[in-house]
This record gives sequence, structure tokens and C-alpha cells, in this order.
Amino acid sequence: MPIKIDNLSQRQPLPAKLTETINRVVDSTPREHLRGLERIRLVDTISDPRLRAGQTAKLPGLYHPRQGTQPAWLEVALDVLMPPSTPFYKKWMSRLSLKTNLAAVLFSLIGQHYHLTLRHSVKKGQFEQSVRAYTEKQLKKWNENEHTFRARLFKPLQPTLERWARSLQKRAKEQKRGR
Repeated sequence: MPIKIDNLSQRQPLPAKLTETINRVVDSTPREHLRGLERIRLVDTISDPRLRAGQTAKLPGLYHPRQGTQPAWLEVALDVLMPPSTPFYKKWMSRLSLKTNLAAVLFSLIGQHYHLTLRHSVKKGQFEQSVRAYTEKQLKKWNENEHTFRARLFKPLQPTLERWARSLQKRAKEQKRGR
């Protein structure tokens, strides 16, 4: 059963091919990871009584687990991904990175669903790390499928770039400790 996409956003017009991007992200995820998810709801901002008022303004997505007979669903806030009242250059940058940011939010929410419902061996202290690793893995796979030419072009350089990134992270961590 395909996942429904509900658009409850007041934003007009929606970015072109937004639902196609969501469908491609969902299609790239293994079917068994989506078992139990019913819909993805697009809203302007997330308003949930369980959260404090300050938290909801910055929250790009929220996972709603299954409650009773109501199946699990995902909520994505478009105002966080594309802020409405910002200067032109910030709007432009958010539009350029919308596809990747939306994919990252969806993979993160799907990862939460997967680790809460299907992976029962994850401990509470490891939950955030597991979801982050899941998101990175799925996003990397999706990015390779989405940008095939670029992925093939940079594939030989990838180990070197990852080594540089690790060394920069290590150096930043050492500088942070030194302060």
C-alpha cells in the first residue's frame, strides 16, 4: 500500500515536483522499513501539544507513532525547510538545498519508525546514534542513485575525501578540548 501525502500547508505555490521528490525518497527506502506508516503530512509549522512552544518553531519533522487503531505517520514542516520571511539569498539557498534537506528529514523520520517498531534490540542510549547512522546510510545510497554521473565521477576520490573529513573532525575536537 503506497504512503499517502497530505498537503495541509497554506504555502502557495508549493515548490515544483515536491511530491515527486517525496515519492522518490520513499521508493528508495526498503519496503520493510515502511511497514506500518500510513501517510506523510506536509504542514507549515508543527504544532503538537506534547512539545514546548520554542521547540516546534525549529522542528523540521515529527514522527507520530501508532496509537491504538491509528497507524504511524510523519509530519514535515515546510517553513523550517524553506523560511518564508528571509532575505532573497537565504530563500534561494534553501530552495537549492530543499531536495536534499527534505530527503534527510524523511530518512531521519523513517529511521525513527524503523528503529522503534521493527528493531527491538536498540537500547535507549543508542537510539539517536542508530537513527543518525541509518539516515547517513540511506542518504548516501539515495544520493548515489539521484546523481549517478557525479557519483561515478567522484567514487575514486571518496576514500581520500572521507579521510580528510575525519582528520578535520579530529583536529576540531582537539582544538575544542584545548580551549
